[in-house]
Amino acid sequence: MVESGEPRGSARGCPDADHEDADQLALADDLRQGLRHAVYLMRGLDADGDWSTAQVGLLNMLAESPLRISGIAARSGIRVPSATDLVNRLEKAGLVQRFPDPYDARAVLVRLTAHGRQTLGGVNARRNSYLARRLAQLDADERQALRRAVPVLERLVALQDDSR
Repeated sequence: MVESGEPRGSARGCPDADHEDADQLALADDLRQGLRHAVYLMRGLDADGDWSTAQVGLLNMLAESPLRISGIAARSGIRVPSATDLVNRLEKAGLVQRFPDPYDARAVLVRLTAHGRQTLGGVNARRNSYLARRLAQLDADERQALRRAVPVLERLVALQDDSR
């Protein structure tokens, strides 16, 4: 082996770097597929409810803070017209309302109404109850692994938000 003076695994084409890249790609694939299955699980929770997964997702988003339609679209991974349609449906149901952006008179923000918060509370309680019943079927180590994974997933999401 030839000494290059570079840290181990840092050189392009270095077997250690290739191994690390392969490990990252394998983890990315496993995580992507696991998250996809988790999305299916969440969509299944809403199948019998009054609100779609997209609507509940938007309500949860707005529970954190009011957003512009463009922000809703970006965070939801949809186009602005689709976000507008989603907001329109929730507005007609009395769950959200638009109001002027205090920092930009040309823009509007969308926020939850009191009825929206109450509705969201009920939906999230139903979802939490369902998930708690499933969690009870896991062993203590599996539940602890999930507990440890939650902050890591939140950090991963924060990294995505920071890159925009």
